[in-house]
Amino acid sequence: MSGLAWQASILHLSSTVTSMPNRRPVTAILGPTNTGKTHYAVERMLAHGKGMIGLPLRLLAREIYDRIRLRAGDNQVALITGEEKIVPLKPNYWVCTVEAMPPDIEVPFLAIDEVQLCADLERGHIFTERVLHRRGTEETLLLGAGTMKPILERLIPGIHFMSRPRLSKLTYTGQKKLSRLPRRSAIVAFTADMVYAVAEHIRRQSGGAAVVMGALSPRTRNAQVALYQSGDVDYLVATDAIGMGLNMDVDHVAFAATRKFDGFQFRNLNAAEMGQIAGRAGRHMNDGTFGVSAEADALDQDLIEQLENHEFDPVRVLQWRNRDLDFRSLDGLRKSLGYFPKEDGLTRAQNASDVLALEAICRNGEITDLIKSRADVMRAWEVCQVPDYRNISPAEHVHLVTRLIQFLHSGNGFISEDWFARQLSHSENLEGGIDTLATRISHVRSWTFIANRADWLEAPLYWQSRTKEIEDRLSDVLHERLTQRFIDRRTSVLLQRLAKKEGLMTNIDAGGEVHVEGEFVGRIEGLGFRLDAASAATELHALKTASIAAVTTEILARAKSLAATPDTELKLDRHGYIMWAGHAVGRMRAGDQPLRPQADVLAEDVLQGPAREEVRDRLQKFLQRHVQGLLEPLFKLEEAEGFEGGARGMAFRLVEAFAVLPREQVAEEVKALSQEDRARLRANGVRFGAYTIFLPALLKPAATELRLLLWWLQNHKGEEIIPSPPPNGLTSVAADANLPEGFYRLCGYRICGHRAVRVDMLERLSDLIRDRVFWKPRVETETRPAGSVEGGGFVVVPEMLSLVGSSADEFSEMLKGLGFKSQTRQMPKPQHAPKVAAPVVVELAAPEGPVAEPVEAAPAAEVVATEVPGPVEVEATPAAEAVPADPAPELIDVNVWWPKDTGPFRAKPERAPRPEGKPAAHQKPRRPRPEFQRGDRKFAGKPNAAVPRQPERPPRPEKPLDPNSPFAKLAALKEQMKGN
Repeated sequence: MSGLAWQASILHLSSTVTSMPNRRPVTAILGPTNTGKTHYAVERMLAHGKGMIGLPLRLLAREIYDRIRLRAGDNQVALITGEEKIVPLKPNYWVCTVEAMPPDIEVPFLAIDEVQLCADLERGHIFTERVLHRRGTEETLLLGAGTMKPILERLIPGIHFMSRPRLSKLTYTGQKKLSRLPRRSAIVAFTADMVYAVAEHIRRQSGGAAVVMGALSPRTRNAQVALYQSGDVDYLVATDAIGMGLNMDVDHVAFAATRKFDGFQFRNLNAAEMGQIAGRAGRHMNDGTFGVSAEADALDQDLIEQLENHEFDPVRVLQWRNRDLDFRSLDGLRKSLGYFPKEDGLTRAQNASDVLALEAICRNGEITDLIKSRADVMRAWEVCQVPDYRNISPAEHVHLVTRLIQFLHSGNGFISEDWFARQLSHSENLEGGIDTLATRISHVRSWTFIANRADWLEAPLYWQSRTKEIEDRLSDVLHERLTQRFIDRRTSVLLQRLAKKEGLMTNIDAGGEVHVEGEFVGRIEGLGFRLDAASAATELHALKTASIAAVTTEILARAKSLAATPDTELKLDRHGYIMWAGHAVGRMRAGDQPLRPQADVLAEDVLQGPAREEVRDRLQKFLQRHVQGLLEPLFKLEEAEGFEGGARGMAFRLVEAFAVLPREQVAEEVKALSQEDRARLRANGVRFGAYTIFLPALLKPAATELRLLLWWLQNHKGEEIIPSPPPNGLTSVAADANLPEGFYRLCGYRICGHRAVRVDMLERLSDLIRDRVFWKPRVETETRPAGSVEGGGFVVVPEMLSLVGSSADEFSEMLKGLGFKSQTRQMPKPQHAPKVAAPVVVELAAPEGPVAEPVEAAPAAEVVATEVPGPVEVEATPAAEAVPADPAPELIDVNVWWPKDTGPFRAKPERAPRPEGKPAAHQKPRRPRPEFQRGDRKFAGKPNAAVPRQPERPPRPEKPLDPNSPFAKLAALKEQMKGN
């Protein structure tokens, strides 16, 4: 029947509504959940032979429809919801949602379930209209909570009340973790994000959970509930939709939250709402429990008593909307919807989406011009009542309503099928996640509602089947996505068998993989068992215990094999794990002495007693031999004989510092060392550098990693991650300030400014600087080294930069960090070498063997322009072309570096000159030696002393040059030039 006929029937019935309560008996069956109210109503309807029942949820309506048609037959039962209509030719029973109850059908029996929803802010006015005005010709039942008794008694004179006690007891069990909830529990949340989070947590802990939300389609919700009812999963995560009559075998209800958004604001649940939800626990004669979990706080004692005793405050006000509407004009309709009730206990409902849409089209001149007759107004109101399932925005919903009215009031009076098909095509995509699919289903529900209006489309039956097909496909894919994400069937099945005390078949393959009942659950790695990532939950003790029972024999056999394995099969990684066959079987920890760490066994608890001690002894022997092999110089230094006093103390300090010791820390001890002590230490591999005292042999990568590991375990206990040392081959790196103090020292680096320089390269740099800082000519003709400055200063030369691998700016910061200071000074500008007028080309034979690559010139940016070069040696040029004398050099500003008063290059006070002829304090005066003459020669000493004779040696024969040598050709060329 068309929507116009329904509205006309409502107007016709309104004239007789006042007499209905008097001549037609009404019975209210009120009480808590699990009292069998809905079951009683179904039985009464079947006893009458004809009847209608209005239910609060589409899902519940489908459940009752399936139950009745199994008893009465498919052709006897009709199902009518906002999005689904199954109507046989002559049905006797009508199962509907309350909103979709046909107003023009009279039946002997009529029932309305969950009448306490009359107080709901969003849907309450519809329930109120049905409760006050819909009656069966013989019997009317109102089913709901006991809180409705006072208001129904006042609004419906002569109503008869029946109370039914709860069939089972409901008990509060307090607050529990999600992982501790009992089997067959329903966890209630109020947002999609919280539902997903709780379901994901339960999947990791207990194998999975079914998910029920209002955003899901009935098909998806039915499939999820079926998973729970069948026992495939033991947990259900749902919104408060389960509180409305869904019959499931729930033993415990846990509130993950006690606040929700009711469409207007976030608020706490009231006691009646919590009682409706908690009452889902316990079916028939089985007692139920309820409690809180996750983010919910524990309930106070008063609320607990209300929930356990089902004593709640009565409902005082019902939502109401005027049903006597004025369809003469849009404006008259809008005004009639704003009327207030005249009876106590009723309040005008807030404007819902249909009223807001009507107000919007009343302001649209294009729409008001199309609507002229009473029938047009009634049809426009029908369009405004299209539910906003899409929930995009109020403006978008108004746009949809406007478009539909334009189609229905112009052209042929039907919605354009091309437009409808395009809108529907946007929802046909089956790709995407859970939220995306749920959004597409909500869009399809809008088009399904429109397709079920028989007079809106030219081919309504086709579009009804088309929308149902798309919704079913989306629902199936959504159910599959939910199952994949929130249910681990393997773990769930295994846990069920464990709960039933069934034996599990376990086998282990050659690769160490463990299979329980044919399902992979983990693998043996080394001497431990690791559960698969899908099953590795801390609370999954039963599954792990079943697996461990099967791998005990394998672990004991591996322990025996490890105890006999050679050192070549074991390896120590940079984090301190002892590896065997690619897996960790032990871990190094700090011992009582720096060079003697201890080994711990990494194995399952099943490896105990002598077997575990045997493995530990084997790992300890390997570890000690490995450390002694790589750090042999340190052990020799520790055990060297002949060390006394300062030498023994220095050796101890080097062992304690793991072979790298800053010199400034032991400056006084170094001064006190005698030359013999220094010699003994050098003989044991110790190098005394200007900045560091170290053992060069232990700066190799393998030894460095081990020294770093020993130092880290001794000084940073409890920290698992060890930073990586600088890459091999780099002479300097940028210093990381976040690394712990001493880290770079153990790696063989010293921090200089913003860079860390390798200590051996730093000592080579100090040698270069020393040659310049303390340069003093011994003879007047001695050549000055390049870069040296009189008075102890020097300028930077490219050799220094390349030695430490840094730029000029970085090197300047490095020098400052080493204790040097810069000074600007005028010095001669470097002169370029004169060009040779007639270059000589020398042909050299190709040398045998590999030839070294030429060294590339340093980049121009790194070469200091103020370098003071030494004398340039120029090869001889032909005498005919003389080279003119160089003009006076040009002076320029140069950065000269000078040592400060501290550090190894500090200026030393000069000694006062000793008077001529005066011996030094530690020297004895020499007595003159007698002289005598023998022949023409004079000798010193005693006259009788024998004069040694030097026999004349024959001239050494010249060795012939290799004719293939390039040096032979070069010598020949020089002889040829002399001759010319």
